[in-house]
Amino acid sequence: MKQLVLASKSPRRRELLANLGVSFKVMPSQAKEADVNEGDPGRLVEKLARRKAEAVAFTLPKACESLVIGADTIVVLDGIVLGKPKDHHHASAMLRSLSGRWHQVLTGVAISDPESGQTLSTHEITSVKFRSLSAEEIAAYVATKEPLDKAGGYGIQEKGALLVERIDGCYFNVVGLPLVKLAELLARFGVNILEEEREAEREVPPNSERVAAGQSSARTVD
Repeated sequence: MKQLVLASKSPRRRELLANLGVSFKVMPSQAKEADVNEGDPGRLVEKLARRKAEAVAFTLPKACESLVIGADTIVVLDGIVLGKPKDHHHASAMLRSLSGRWHQVLTGVAISDPESGQTLSTHEITSVKFRSLSAEEIAAYVATKEPLDKAGGYGIQEKGALLVERIDGCYFNVVGLPLVKLAELLARFGVNILEEEREAEREVPPNSERVAAGQSSARTVD
């Protein structure tokens, strides 16, 4: 199996990938994000994901036998793209606009192969409905500082789960990495996660233990 490289510093994406039981390195991308209001949302998240993956792939030798994974998530309300809030006031305004309403969460996923120079990308869309929030609830959530580094001003996997009434679609997409879409892209590069996991199990010597993926399978490269 080729070495997987996650071009993201997101602990949420790292955890989701580790939970699949695969080994990977973390090399955060230094690619600059474009204006979140440009273009079609689906094309935008794919463009940003590709940019992140390719920026890291460009730094790797062609013979390294690696596949670089890039991802980017945005929130869309009434056709308007909501990125990460600039400050507490901006976060509060985002949450007020989302209160009691449906919105869409889009995550673009891209895989870049340094050896061939090929990059493939796709995106997932999940609809999310917030319950009606009081001013006090919004203030209390913003005070946790959770909203400040998250698209749309909330994280569904943390205290932000208390804001969400319903979702329609892939939960992992809302967290930041749609795993089925990722697996589909990896398969196009000849990597089947389920098959690779089974082969890894066969190679474990008798009377030995495999360390939990979330504990040691991922390492960050400075």
